[in-house]
Amino acid sequence: MALEYKKNQVLDRAVMVTDKIKELQALQAKAAELQKSIEVERTQELAALPAKFGYDLPGFLKAVKAAAGSKTRGRKAKASAAPSGKRTRTKITPELKAKVKAAVEAGKTGSAIASEFGISVPSVQNIKKEFGLVKERSAPTPAAAPAPAPAPTES
Repeated sequence: MALEYKKNQVLDRAVMVTDKIKELQALQAKAAELQKSIEVERTQELAALPAKFGYDLPGFLKAVKAAAGSKTRGRKAKASAAPSGKRTRTKITPELKAKVKAAVEAGKTGSAIASEFGISVPSVQNIKKEFGLVKERSAPTPAAAPAPAPAPTES
């Protein structure tokens, strides 16, 4: 009798665990169904937002980006000349060199010339060198030159 009682207890526990598992599976299915319905409602609400504020979709996106402002750090990206995003290289033609020479002779700075003609400051410097418009560096003064080493003496 005691053995049969224990056997019934074990069976009752097994039934309780399987019932709990079934209940858990049913709740998980209900949660998945609820999540799916929330996603559908959210999609519908988001699709209706532009019309709610009187915009078409591209205008609405533009307005949202403008309202959000720039959240990036550091320097802002410059607008590129090439549509692919890669900067195209400027050809240094004889005409361009003549314009740079005239600008140098007019007293403009290297950086002003570079930005005016769309070339780099080192390119402006190279053109100036080519035309002999770069001042030569002065030789170091004798005081700044290191003193010669004393000659070894024989004793």
